[in-house]
Amino acid sequence: MSTPSLAALPIRRLTLRDLTACADLSEDRGWPREEHKWGFLLAAGKGFGIDDPQGGLVTACVVTQYGSWERPDLGAIGMVLVAERHARRGVGRRLMRHVVSTMGTTPLTLHATPNGRPLYEELGFKVTGRAEMLMGRFTPDSRTGVLTRDATAEDLPSILRLDEEVFGADRTPLITRLPAFADQLRVAEEDGRIIGYTAAWPNMDTHVVGPLVARDTETAKALISSLAARTHRPLRTDIDVRHEELLTWAKARGLASVAFNAVMTYGITELPGDWTRRFAPLTVAAG
Repeated sequence: MSTPSLAALPIRRLTLRDLTACADLSEDRGWPREEHKWGFLLAAGKGFGIDDPQGGLVTACVVTQYGSWERPDLGAIGMVLVAERHARRGVGRRLMRHVVSTMGTTPLTLHATPNGRPLYEELGFKVTGRAEMLMGRFTPDSRTGVLTRDATAEDLPSILRLDEEVFGADRTPLITRLPAFADQLRVAEEDGRIIGYTAAWPNMDTHVVGPLVARDTETAKALISSLAARTHRPLRTDIDVRHEELLTWAKARGLASVAFNAVMTYGITELPGDWTRRFAPLTVAAG
C-alpha cells in the first residue's frame, strides 16, 4: 500500500491524549520535551496537527485564544513544529494557513525565531516588536522597598482584572490555571492594592518567569527577586526589549542573553494593552 502524500493527510484538533506525541515531536527537532508546558497549552488552548501514517505527528501547533470564546479578541500561535523527516516540504506552511483560516478575522500574534520568521512574513505576519530570552543563575536583590508575597485564592479576581488591563484581553482560561501550573505565584502590593504579579513555572531544569506584570520597573525587579530567593533552579524569561533598565539589571545579577525572538502580528499593527506594564509573557508560545 502506498503512503499518502503530505498534502492528502488531514489536519485535526489535538487533545491531551496527544501529549506524548507532541513531546516526541519536540525531541525530534532537538527541543526539550517540555511535557509540562505542552499539557498546559493543550488544556488552555487549541492544538492542531497532522498524524504520520508511520506513527507520531508530522506537524503540530497550539493556538491560545483571549477574550470571549465565540468572538476572541486575540489568538497567540506557538509550538509550531514539523518532524525532521518531513521538513522543508511545505507542511508547516499548510498547517499555518489552516490555522489562519480557522481563526477568521481574529487578530493573531506569535514569537518567531530567525528560522521561522520568513514563513510567517510570507503568510502576512508583520514584526511589531522583539523579546530577549535570558537565562542563568540569578542573585536576588533585596534592596527594593516593594512589598511582595505569595498570592492567595482571594487575589485571583484582582490578578485577572490587572492582567486584562495590561494584556488588553480577558485571559481567564490561562490565568486561572496558573496556581496548578506554576511552582510559585506572587503578587506585589501597595496599600492593600495589587500592583503586579508573576509566576515561576518548571520547565526541564529551569524555572521560567512569566507572566511578569508590574506597575513599573522597580516592581518588576522586586517580583523577580522574590521568585529567585525561593528556588534553587536557574531562571529563564523573555523580556520585551523596550524594558532596557530591567534587562540591564537582570544581566548584572547573573542572567545571560540566549536569543532574540521577533514579536509578530497578523490583522493588527500592534498588540493591545499596556506594554509599559507588560514585561514578560507566561510563555512565548501563549503570549
